[in-house]
Formats: sequence, structure tokens, C-alpha cells
Amino acid sequence: MTGGHDLRYRSRLHDFSELTDADRLAIDALLDQRQRVISPRRDVVAEGDVPRFVHVVLEGWGCRYRQLPDGRRQILSLLLPGDLFDPHPQAVTRTDHAVGAITVMTVAEVAPDALAALSRDNRAVARALWWNNHVAMGTQREWIASLGLRSARERIALLFCEVHYRLRLSGRCRGLTCDFPLTQADLAEATGLTPVHVNRMVQELRREGLIDWEARTLTIHDLDRLGTIASFTPAYLHLDRAVAMA
Repeated sequence: MTGGHDLRYRSRLHDFSELTDADRLAIDALLDQRQRVISPRRDVVAEGDVPRFVHVVLEGWGCRYRQLPDGRRQILSLLLPGDLFDPHPQAVTRTDHAVGAITVMTVAEVAPDALAALSRDNRAVARALWWNNHVAMGTQREWIASLGLRSARERIALLFCEVHYRLRLSGRCRGLTCDFPLTQADLAEATGLTPVHVNRMVQELRREGLIDWEARTLTIHDLDRLGTIASFTPAYLHLDRAVAMA
């Protein structure tokens, strides 16, 4: 943790290396103004909503998703504790996807004008927002590449590696173990597979001694080998926590 900030209420922005303690306190003040708790499997933002806030996940897990009229759903990205999403709601009139809670979620709802004013007056905060966008866009590109290029086994291995790295960055791993409250159906929707296929691949990784996944926790016993299977390189997560901006 930085500057004694409570881990439960830490934003990804807090991890940006150029921020001072004063910058982080200014971000804290925005997060404290308005918070909302969302029940599991309920929408934080529904598709077609008029966007009103910048959201920061304070606790819990969520996802971006698209759902077709026949009920088929594709998870587009996972939202983990600390993630900031919809950083520029004033740029669109209606949302083109939904954001749903996987577990109980607590989100901060930040007024766009307040965040814009803070970033306008503070170059480091502006850079932190750029970094957040780099991470989100890089992750989206990797998921697209995964759906187009990776096998079922490789897709699942990649998702396990990515979640571990993201949670480790925010101080939420316990050694080799981290929270992983997805169901096999969720994992199927995130990887473009069927639940049956997901189950088969997960059992295979278990038999090889690479992972344990039970009781909503994931333990990766050999991260290097799992990363090799997935062709995982964490560069797209921009873990250097810095952005060049003229």
C-alpha cells in the first residue's frame, strides 16, 4: 500500500509511479464522495444507459459483457478491485455494452467533471489516466488475439496468468493463491468456449499439477510453465506503471 491507503478502497490509479501522496489523497477524496453496492449478477451499468459517472471498483469482481437477444453472452473483460472504467462518460450518449457484478461489488461513482478538473490541474493524475487506458486497451487486444489464435487450453491458461498478475500488482495475492470467484460458465463466456470444454481443460491443468481452483480461490503452482503454455507475456499489462506523454 502507498501512503497508508486502505487496500479495500485502492484504485488502480494509486499504483501509478509518478503520483505523490498528495495526488493519492486527492483521488481518495473523489472516491469517498459517492459509493454504491451492487448485488451479484446485477448490472452496474445496463446496455443503452445514459452514462453519468466514472466508476472505480472498490471491492468485488465484475465484467463488461454483450448479450444477444437469444441469451448468449460474451464477457469482454474482467473488472477487478481497483479497476477504473468508463473514464470519459461524457464522450458517449448511450452505453454500447453492459457492466455486471460477478460478486457483491462496491463501486465509487465519480462525477466526470470532478475527475476532469483534477486531471486538468494535475499532470501526474492525467498521466495515470492515460496509463489506465493503456492497460485496458492492451488487455482488450490480448483477449481478441486469444479468441482468434489460442487453443482452448491456451486461452484458459492466459486468463489464469493475467488475473494473477493483475491481483498481484494491487497486493491481493497470497503467495501463489488469489481470489477467483468465477464459475465455469463465466470462464466459458470469457474464453468463447462451452462449460463442458472449460471443465475438461481445467481438469487437465489440475492433473498436470499446474493449478488448483476450488472454493473461489486459484492457486498457480508453476506460473512460468503456465505462462509458457499460454504464450503469456505481461507487457500488455504495462506493469512498469509509467506512460510517456508529451
